[in-house]
Amino acid sequence: MRILVIEDQAKTAAYLRKGLAEAGFVTDVADNGIDGLRLAGGAGYDLVVLDVMLPGRDGWSVIEDLRRSDCRTPVLVLTARDAVEDRVRGLELGADDYLVKPFAFSELLARVRSLLRRGPAPLVEVLQIADLEIDLRRHRAMRTGRRLDLTPKEFALLSLLARRAGDVLSRTVIAEQVWDMNFDSDTNVVDVAIRRLRRKVDDPFVLKLIHTVRGIGYVLEIRS
Repeated sequence: MRILVIEDQAKTAAYLRKGLAEAGFVTDVADNGIDGLRLAGGAGYDLVVLDVMLPGRDGWSVIEDLRRSDCRTPVLVLTARDAVEDRVRGLELGADDYLVKPFAFSELLARVRSLLRRGPAPLVEVLQIADLEIDLRRHRAMRTGRRLDLTPKEFALLSLLARRAGDVLSRTVIAEQVWDMNFDSDTNVVDVAIRRLRRKVDDPFVLKLIHTVRGIGYVLEIRS
């Protein structure tokens, strides 16, 4: 399998190329966004590992142009920026996974293999569950045509539940994905966030979509 690494730091790029080669992957490197976009847009790569801060053009615009051209090659974003807003932005633009620098190569390799097992994901910009509509690109959620006033974390939480609609997500998974934190059983941050989200997404409407699975976590689904 062929992997394209778009990374301008020569030391990091060489480290990734060596490690991926030892794991059995054919790896090419581009050191700027312009060349990276040109190579990624061509045929033949099974995965793109993409830095955000690049010369020429940044990683955000690279992802955006790839998805606009209907390129569905999985993209793993590498960045030193770990704010929730940055993770949400990357996912909205079409990234498939997100890894914050510095990282352990073993974790990167595990994420690479996971993405390759999944294969190219369908290009989804709008999620629809019953009368709930989530526009991932425009960062907007609506129910029955009414716009929901969500904070960035609330939108990230709702997007996660919607992407995995029908799957029960544990508090640990939610904490890791939305807050990038290891869940502490003494911390009720997830429960508090779910309560606040329900006030906006469910309380004003007859049909309830966010459900508690006692002892496990939460699920977004239509129940009769």
